[in-house]
Amino acid sequence: MIPLLVFYLHTVAAAWAYTKRWQEEGVKEGILAVAFIAIIFSVGWTIGTLLLQAVAPPKGFGPGLDRDALSLLLVTLGEGVFYYWYLKK
Repeated sequence: MIPLLVFYLHTVAAAWAYTKRWQEEGVKEGILAVAFIAIIFSVGWTIGTLLLQAVAPPKGFGPGLDRDALSLLLVTLGEGVFYYWYLKK
């Protein structure tokens, strides 16, 4: 359930970023915003998984909070802080 919510949140964020950049700068900037979110998400998820392999057990801390869900939560929290500071005006 947690991975579904995280992916949904990223889909909504990508749609918001595209719409915002498209209205301000044009279609190319909207596409670049979505590509930026996708790159940050994929690289962050990879790094989060690497870090949690050393710390968390493979089954995680429960049926809904396995290692993949923990890495997705870690990425989402990190992205939230990053986007807050990056997009703040």
